[in-house]
Amino acid sequence: MAFLSVEHISKIFPGVRALDDVSVDFEKGSVHALMGENGAGKSTLGKIMGGIYTADAGVIKIEGQEVHATDPLAAQKLGIALVHQELAFCPNLSVAENLQLGTTPQKFGFVDRARLAGRAQELMREIGVDMDVHTPVAQLTTGQEQMVQIAAAVGINARIIIFDEPTSSLSVNESEQLFNLIGRLKERGTTIIYVSHRMDEIFRLSDVVTVLRDGKHVATEPIAQTNRQRLIRQMVGRDVLAKRPKHLDLTPGEEILRVENLSSIGKFEKVSLTVRKNEIVGMAGLVGAGRTEIAKAIFGLDRQATGDVYVKGKKVRLGNVNESMTRQMGYLPEDRKKEGLVLMMSILDNISLPHLDFFSRLGFVDQGKERTEVQKLTNRLRVKAPSLDSVTAGLSGGNQQKVALAKWLARSCDLLMVDEPTRGVDVGAKAEIYELLDEIACQGVALLMISSELPELLSLSRRIITIREGFVTGELPHDQFSQEALLHLMA
Repeated sequence: MAFLSVEHISKIFPGVRALDDVSVDFEKGSVHALMGENGAGKSTLGKIMGGIYTADAGVIKIEGQEVHATDPLAAQKLGIALVHQELAFCPNLSVAENLQLGTTPQKFGFVDRARLAGRAQELMREIGVDMDVHTPVAQLTTGQEQMVQIAAAVGINARIIIFDEPTSSLSVNESEQLFNLIGRLKERGTTIIYVSHRMDEIFRLSDVVTVLRDGKHVATEPIAQTNRQRLIRQMVGRDVLAKRPKHLDLTPGEEILRVENLSSIGKFEKVSLTVRKNEIVGMAGLVGAGRTEIAKAIFGLDRQATGDVYVKGKKVRLGNVNESMTRQMGYLPEDRKKEGLVLMMSILDNISLPHLDFFSRLGFVDQGKERTEVQKLTNRLRVKAPSLDSVTAGLSGGNQQKVALAKWLARSCDLLMVDEPTRGVDVGAKAEIYELLDEIACQGVALLMISSELPELLSLSRRIITIREGFVTGELPHDQFSQEALLHLMA
């Protein structure tokens, strides 16, 4: 008898069947991976087990007994904890306060601050992280927030922990800490359900892997009896082959972007780089090296930045986003939820929002033109959604990323900067985004791409610029690419 079973689970959202009669068994003390394309139903299944969603049909059983996780608190009482892909905290409260919401220690009717801080420090030590627990969550990096969420899940002594894309925001060192923690939890007999798109993690950590496709169960197999290509075929229904980018066979054209001695106090200093027409230039660096801050400054989002930025030979005024957009610059941010999208708006409105002047005539939006152009873009990017009027918050992470990218394709950019363009995206959608970025470069756009995934940089870029502690440390041409050379310059 399985320790945990989900039997005949179905879930329908307006216009979408997220899960269709899914049954899976999970063994005690095992790491069970859930894989599938964006929109396959992985996160939905995890949220049903974690009490966030209620299934329309089917049952959950623990040790053969039917249980009802009607809300997250009920799930916690059953010993089920969920580490979300998308973080949810009270940003104005401290790490300690967030870790013990609902279980805040009290003394004489007041919060016992000493016990609150002491317990929080214990929880962070448990996962191997040294952090000031008095720090407001708003001041943490995305990776630090993720570690706090992991500490909260471990802190309730859960029998079952569901990790949903836990390393999508973590550095290499933080990921290693998490992997070691999962090993310790497994030794204690904790059942781990691990949702990820990253094959290396799946084969390193998992005992068993289940594949979902379009809300249906495709296969459950011991990890030792499968391989990468088989998993990809099960996930997407076809083979996904790596292709050499076509822009690498083109001669780079005119210089589109020139950056000279760009600096911002406490972030980066004297950064100089160029990007030409028909090329993708990668930017590599460890988490905190300053890559994102540099891209934001180029786009006009840093009013403290100094130095010179030129687009097509003409100087751009720093700290002015409107001027950057007028000069045909685009920027896809790393955090799509906070900076890239307005989640409660529709797909249509999100894509057209920065370009209303393009869709307007005599001061009024031409809704026919707007809908036609946006429909072309969503078809091109294969965005899975009931309609253009669907609320963006209801899309899977990968489809949200496609909408955020489509926003900058609504009208031609001379320069497009993309920060972690495939974060939280499955292997099939990754291949589609790679092809799209290559296609954009072939059409004459200059691309500056920031990524923490070295294979992504190595496969797509013509040149790679390395950043360490806010300084440019080197530039590698394509014929000198290797992970070892990159890591040496980064670290």
